[in-house]
This record gives sequence, C-alpha cells and structure tokens, in this order.
Amino acid sequence: RRAVASGVERSAIGQRSCGRKPPGGSRRLKYIYTPIDGSSFHAFLRRERSDASRLAKELLGDDQRRALQESPDQMVRRVCRELGTKKQIIVINDEAHHCYRHRVKDATDDKLTGEDRQEAKKREEAARVWISGIEAIQRKVGVKVVYDLSATPFFLRGSGYPEGTLFPWVVSDFSLIDAIESGIVKVPRVPVSDDSMVGESPTYRDLWLRIRDDLPKKGRGTEAISGEPRLPAELEGALHSLYSNYEKYYRQWQSNEHARSQGLTPPVFIVVCNNTNVSKMVFDYIAGWEREMPDGTNRVQAGKLDLFRNDDGQGGWLSLPATILIDSEQLESGEAMKPEFKRVLARQIDEFKAEYRQRFPGRDPDTLTDEDLLREVMNTVGKPGKLGQDITCVVSVSMLSEGWDANTVTHILGVRAFGTQLLCEQVVGRGLRRMSYATDTCTVAIGPESLEFKGFPVEYAEVYGVPFSFIPCSGSQPEPKPGPMPTRVRSLPERADCEITFPRVMGYRQDMATNRLTYEFTSDCHLTLSTEDIPTRTESAPIVGERVIHELDDLRARREQEVAFLLAKLTLEKYFRHNGEPQASNSDKHKFASEVQSWLFPQVLTIARDWLSQCVTCKGNAFPQLLLLLTYANDAADRIYQSIAGTEEGQQRLLPILRPYDQVGSTRYVDFTTTKPTYLTNPGKCHVSHVVADTGSWEQKLAQTLEEMAEVLCYVKNQSLGFHIPYTIEAQEHNYVPDFIAQIDSGDGKPLNLIIEVTGDRDKEKAAKVATARNLWVPAINNHAGFGRWEFIEITDPWDAQKLLSSSIGRDA
Repeated sequence: RRAVASGVERSAIGQRSCGRKPPGGSRRLKYIYTPIDGSSFHAFLRRERSDASRLAKELLGDDQRRALQESPDQMVRRVCRELGTKKQIIVINDEAHHCYRHRVKDATDDKLTGEDRQEAKKREEAARVWISGIEAIQRKVGVKVVYDLSATPFFLRGSGYPEGTLFPWVVSDFSLIDAIESGIVKVPRVPVSDDSMVGESPTYRDLWLRIRDDLPKKGRGTEAISGEPRLPAELEGALHSLYSNYEKYYRQWQSNEHARSQGLTPPVFIVVCNNTNVSKMVFDYIAGWEREMPDGTNRVQAGKLDLFRNDDGQGGWLSLPATILIDSEQLESGEAMKPEFKRVLARQIDEFKAEYRQRFPGRDPDTLTDEDLLREVMNTVGKPGKLGQDITCVVSVSMLSEGWDANTVTHILGVRAFGTQLLCEQVVGRGLRRMSYATDTCTVAIGPESLEFKGFPVEYAEVYGVPFSFIPCSGSQPEPKPGPMPTRVRSLPERADCEITFPRVMGYRQDMATNRLTYEFTSDCHLTLSTEDIPTRTESAPIVGERVIHELDDLRARREQEVAFLLAKLTLEKYFRHNGEPQASNSDKHKFASEVQSWLFPQVLTIARDWLSQCVTCKGNAFPQLLLLLTYANDAADRIYQSIAGTEEGQQRLLPILRPYDQVGSTRYVDFTTTKPTYLTNPGKCHVSHVVADTGSWEQKLAQTLEEMAEVLCYVKNQSLGFHIPYTIEAQEHNYVPDFIAQIDSGDGKPLNLIIEVTGDRDKEKAAKVATARNLWVPAINNHAGFGRWEFIEITDPWDAQKLLSSSIGRDA
C-alpha cells in the first residue's frame, strides 16, 4: 500500500461496502468521485473557523492563527462527509507524476531559477497538501489502497530526485516513443533544419532563447498590454510559417464533405505562452485589437492570420470568435465572455445547463458564471454541437489542463521556457490525441519489398518552439564534476530605497515642423533582407514518418503595394505628429499626445515606394514581403525617416523612441546566479546584493569608490539589468551595455543619473558607443523630461575614478 500526493487533474475516492451481500450476488462496490479541476486540492487545506477580520488575524501569532483553523479530523469529516461511516477508502490518482513527497536537502534544488523555481514550488505545495490530506484520511477513516495512473511515471524536476527517474512502484512503462511507433497517437514533427541555421538548432526549434528578451514581462509598468501588438521578428515568422501549413490542413478539411457531415470539426492551432502579458499580445496579433480613434471611439483592427481573425473586417467584432484566450486572470474576470457571444450560443448554453443539471443533481445551473461557460468552451474545443465546436485557435497561459482531450489539434507553438523535457512532452502531448481510430491498409517499405497490413493511418502534429526530445527512462545521471559554488545575485526587498529605474529606448527621432518633405537616400538608409535573420523555409521531421517543408506562403503572396502602404503608415505614425511628444501615461503606451499629420501620407508613400525600389536588397530566399513583419517594418520606417530627416532644414529636437512594452526598467528585477568572483555590496548604497567581476578587479574597485563617495546616493552594476543604448555602426544596429548606473546628489535637490563606462582599449566600435550615449541617448532622454536628468562619463582608470566623478559634478575630490 502506497499513498502518494496528487492534486492535479482528476482523482476518485471510493470504498467497498462492508455490509451484507445484496440478494443474488456479490457485494456492491460504491464509488464517490471527487474531480480535481486544478484548484480543488485546496479542499484538503485546513479552513479557518473564525470570522475575525484580516487585521486581527495578522496581529495574532502563528500558534494562535493555527488554533483558529480546522483540526485534521475536522477537515477529513468535511471532505468525506458523503462517505458517512464507511471505512477503507480506495484512492485513484490520475496524472500521478505530480504525486510525490519532496526529498529535502538535495543539490538539484539549487539549480532551479526563475520560472522553473516558481513552478516547482507550486507543484510541491499541491503535492504536499494532497498527500497530507490522504494521510489524514488514512488516520481517521482508513485507506485500503492507492492506485497511481500516469503516462509519464517519473519524478519531476524540483522534486528532490533526478528528473526522469521512474517511480519505484511502476508496474508497466510504455513510453511515448513506443506509442508513436505503434501509431496509437499522432506523430509530432519538429523543425530539423531551415535556410537560416544561425546557431546550433533551427530558428523555430528552441524559439524562446531567441525572443525572450524582446517580450513583455509581468511586473511594474506592464500590467496592461494595449495598442498595436509588436512581436519579435522570429515569433512573427514562426506564427506565419506554422499558419501557412495550418491553412493547408484547414483547406483539406474544408474540401472533405464526408468528414464534415460526420461531425469532424476544423483543425485546431494552439499557442502556449509564459505569462498573461505575452498571451494577450499574441492573441491581439492573431485575432485583432482595438485602436482608439481621434474622436474617442474604438475601432477593431484586423488580426494578422485570416482564418483566426475575430474582427468582421468593418471595424467591429465577429459574434462568433474563431480564437479564444485562456488564462486565469480572464477566467476570474466578470467580462470573461461578451454578451454577443452568449446570445449567439444560446442554444448550446441551454444544452450545457441541461447536461450540468443531470451531472450534478440538486445544483442550480443558472448560478453558473461566465467563467464556468468559458471553461466549457475550452473543454469542448473540437466537439460537435458543443460550445467550443467552432474554435480554431487557442492562446493559453502556461499549459492547457492535462485533462484537455481535444483530438483535432494539429499545430502547436510554444512561446515560453521549457526547462524540462517532461514539460516539452506534456505540451506536445496536447496535440497527440488521434482524430480517428479506424483502421486502413498501410504499406511499409522493407528494402526492395513492401509489406501491407491493417493499421491506423498516420496523423501528424506540427510543433514549433518546443525543444522536444525523448526522455530516457533509466533516470541515470553522470557524476557531477566539482566546480566553483554559484552565487545568487539578486535585488533585496529590504534595500528598496536604493532602487534605480531607467528608460528602455529603441531608437531616436527628430521633432520637425514642416509640411513639405524632401529626401535623400544615403548608405545608412539601405536594408538587406536575408534568411540569416529569419528562415523562409523550414523542414520539419517526425521520429518516424514523412518529412514536410514549411514556407511563408501567406506572406509571399502579398503584393508589394501593400508593403509600401504599411511602411508609409508606420513612418507617419512614428515620426509625424503635431508636436511629436509621446504621451507619458502607462495606460496606453502606443498613443501620442497629438494626432498623426495624415495629410503627409501621399508624400511619405511616394518616398516609401522609392525606398523599396532603391534601397532594399534581398539575399537567398528572402523577398520584400518580409517587411510586412512588424519588426522589419519598423526598421524600414526608421531608415525611410532618416532619408527625410537628413534633408530637413530648421530647428529640430531629438526625442527617444521608447519600447512599446516595459518602458521603464528597474533594479528590482535582477535575479541570477553566477560562478564568477563577486563583491558584496553596501546595503545603504546598492539595491542588488553583489557586483560581479567580469574582467578582473576593476569592477570591485569602482564599486568601492562609489560606496565611499558621500555624493553617490546609490549605484548598480549593469548586469542582467536590461539597460542598453541602441547604436548603429557600419549600417548595423547593436545594443551598447554600459558598466554602471549611479544616482548622484548634484547639490540642487534633483538627483543626477550618471551612466559610467570604464574604457580599456579604444577602438572604432567603442568610439561609436560612447558617441551615441553622449550625443543621442542622453540629449533625447533629457528632452523627454519624463525620466529625470541624465549624464554620461567615461573613465579610463578605475583607481582614479573618485577624482573624475567629483570633477564631473563640479565637486573637488
């Protein structure tokens, strides 16, 4: 008998009746089912029995607060009320790879960072609550036996055991590769090569490593994602490449009248994101978004993927959406489903309520919330006659629930980190349920001969962004090699007074006052499109089966005139407004305080057409329509504007172009580990715990100097901070990362933000970095006037830093 923790998707609590045998036969086996929907493991949490206020509870000590909670026996009586006086429970744990007791004091715990650590903590808490509950039932009622069921019966990362180690009580292990080779699931196809091949793997295989720094994080300044969605170029390319292949699947389904008459619903495309901000941005890009017009009204802008658009093409929303967004924040919102959507689905909603009434006698289905109905939409994706039958695209935060059983998923895109192969396997598994189990004659070539047999025709799932490989079942690990102990470098909450914030700048622009535009194309205005930047042809292959080529067919089919119009539109919106002042409010980061000078559009369109014909070079399989990807389109708009700005006369004012998301960076987000030497910082001077020595001892020396100077209010080393200065050299854009930021008491009551660069050898690239910081970044930020006063200083000798710093702010050393 083994009781292990659960608390994931479903669990059944049952008990064999110990009474007399019923007439005519054996004893009855009675089951009482308790479904676990992702949160109901909280049923085992000991609830508070007092209605005292929150403040009163906070004033109590830990022992007193525990005294207000249920006892373990009271919790068991509540949970097992339906069992009455029955004894000897049978527990069935489904998805039992979440059922474990953490092994403490294990070195593997220290290797978890960031989101991996948070996810492991959540899994451990759910497992602890569930196993403690089962143990309480064992003591009070009695547990006869526990059955664990899992397709992946091994320990998870963060459990204290080596990831992939099989549970010792496994009876039968039938691996995923066996299931794929047997044909009982779909065959996943992942990118194996492309015409870019920059790095060790195809661009769309391990996508997260290429895009993670350009996506919004969930934190200060990013609570609300609004305005036009701007995705990294690689993510845009992945969406269009995978969508082009999806469109072929969809057209095949559309032309199969027999399949549709039998109730087969369209194929489904799912996107798995890392947080709610990223999922909202991807959803807006795919399905459409709302733009605020000058008259204060909102107009719906078209989504970029036609089959998944939720807009009606006339500035409004479709009553029946093709794409849904699933995340916990939306499910908890009172506006989770729009009234128009519920009116269109009135018949299906009534059917669901009738089904609910049969499933749960005594409960009132009219008490169902919009969130309940949205969950039903998600759970019935791909099911004819149900709420979710017409959904073709699902954008989700984290993973869809493991009980999700849609069998029409054909395309999966991962937009998140995949720290474990189990997570890869679980995400890919959302698309591996077969659509049909009807057998057919299959042919396999064996040398010069062929073999015919009855089997399941192959079905494929196309997967991007998931670095999927099969986990060895042995769970063996190589012996660890001795090395330096890592140091965790992070911001400390108790040092919040030393927090330093900074603007995140994408580029620079000139504020001009003129209605007649002239232009001249210089070498800086030229742009080369190449598959080195983004693949246009990706080969995906399964473990067994047929390979397939994915191409950007939907982009290549667009007209070049559409490209010119988009570039003119972006150039006008970014650079040509009445006064050019960006709006400071974080509520809408894409609005400006003035309207677009729309009367200039014909002139800008002419310039954009000339730029396309004279300044764009395509290499390899690249084509001009790649400029429809917003990252490249914005780059092109910048170059078009440079050709105009370079010929303008009159007074100009330099302003920054801020990132559309995360406009303000902060030291509060620093958290990483390193094996490099570190210097422990002064608690009164630095928000971050350590300074890392990258190039020797000068970092420690400069940090000591800054801590010893009374005029230095606080400082931070610019490592894993996310602060960089965009600059251009030899027509290539780069990001310059200065060494330190310090806040200086300049004597006028307003702190001076000082960017400090310690320079060794002077070269052409360093000169360009320093010139950009002094002549573009600092003047643009100071002209903006929304981020305080900034200056830049270059130090050639860290041991003479105090004298240089003092002289730079008008103080004697």
